[in-house]
Amino acid sequence: MSYSNAQMQPTIGMHPQGGNRNAKNLPLNSSGQRDWSNGMCSCFGDCGTCCVATFFPCVVYGQNKTRREHLERQGYPHPDGGESCGSDCLLHGFITACFGLGCLFQIGERGNTRRRYNIDGGGCGDFCASWCCNPCALTQESREIQQEEESMVPQGHKHA
Repeated sequence: MSYSNAQMQPTIGMHPQGGNRNAKNLPLNSSGQRDWSNGMCSCFGDCGTCCVATFFPCVVYGQNKTRREHLERQGYPHPDGGESCGSDCLLHGFITACFGLGCLFQIGERGNTRRRYNIDGGGCGDFCASWCCNPCALTQESREIQQEEESMVPQGHKHA
């Protein structure tokens, strides 16, 4: 009787705490950074998130932030897919409704996402993405987090 170990083998982007942070195995530049896995104009690859980000950006912002923070703290995906109406969402929504500046919160969060996944860029690019096309930027961040989450789910199982 033969026994095979079906454990997932590590790849270049995998970390001991979390999943594969470069699930598409994109090439790294000389600084050890890479491009986003999905371009800004690829937001329609996830139409559901894009639509929610267009009409309720605070919801996607809150989900992205809590999903990323949960991955950092716990090393596995958020069991509920992030908090849709938590304090981060409410603060973002309030500032957006009162002043139209909720996207300013996203600049820092986009930087946190870039650092987690070693994505090339800086604060100026984060500002431009968040200011000029907030739904696309939120969707891009969500898809990056989703790829790490999916890399942690055994094949044959679906992430909620």
